[in-house]
Amino acid sequence: MNQPLIVLAGGTGFLGRQVACYFRQLGYEVLTLTRRVRRFGEVAWDGRTLGAWAAKLEGAAVVLNLAGKSVDCRYNAVNKYAIIRSRTESTRVLGEAIARCQRPPTVWLNASTATIYQHTEGAEPANTEEAGCLGRGFSEMVAQRWEAEFWLAQVPRTRQVALRTAIVLGSDGGALPVLTRLAKRGLCTPQGDGQQWVSWLHVEDFCRAVEFLVRNPTLAGTFNLCAPQPLHNYAFNGLLAQHYQPRWQLPQPRWLLEIGAFLLRTETELILKSRKVVPQRLLEAGFRFRYPSCELALADLLPQLG
Repeated sequence: MNQPLIVLAGGTGFLGRQVACYFRQLGYEVLTLTRRVRRFGEVAWDGRTLGAWAAKLEGAAVVLNLAGKSVDCRYNAVNKYAIIRSRTESTRVLGEAIARCQRPPTVWLNASTATIYQHTEGAEPANTEEAGCLGRGFSEMVAQRWEAEFWLAQVPRTRQVALRTAIVLGSDGGALPVLTRLAKRGLCTPQGDGQQWVSWLHVEDFCRAVEFLVRNPTLAGTFNLCAPQPLHNYAFNGLLAQHYQPRWQLPQPRWLLEIGAFLLRTETELILKSRKVVPQRLLEAGFRFRYPSCELALADLLPQLG
């Protein structure tokens, strides 16, 4: 009996590696589309044009697109263009490839971001798929263009799911290892005023949610992939401080963060934007989180980081 096939576009990063491992354990064959082929199970593509890779989508059970330039950079004109292009062009060309298939993939899941919602402070309601307020800044507009390209695809025989993913916490990639290194050095204090909301998701629940969406053929459209309990930045950093108990704790006012972001060639938006998002559609569909609270997630992950 043939194994079901999952095709991961841009799947060599943190999330792609985790999904690949998870779905192999479920019995799937995993094929990764990447610009630099380094190992067995990878196929070359440029994320912009059709090529021999497109034939690999024939009969696939799942296509998951995670391609996109990292937003951990300065938002100058060159980087802004690359951020937008890497997302919209990879999505467009996957849609073209799927449209040409004689046996198109059963489901196509395309990455998006919970950053699509506006900066949400204080007691304002959390953003849901149905009632969320979309923002109008650069990052929010990138997400909207990304999703628009996805929904323009003419793939009537393939179920489509957009994944508005929050910050994914894992022990071997993503933001958490960086944050823990800083916390050990005393930078586990509120960033800015610390009142901004943090929406997050344990990497295991990310993989489980993808599996859940794949296995439920009635689920289509947009889904928030985040834990059901967002928390304030000061509370998140407090959990890091409680675990590591550094000898001293250094303040992180906004002006200092701006200097640090400039020196590290990144943007303060990544830590200062308030993301208050909840996974209404996942919960209504019956998905159960293994790590619904950040306390549980960090209790699992931080011991792995030392």
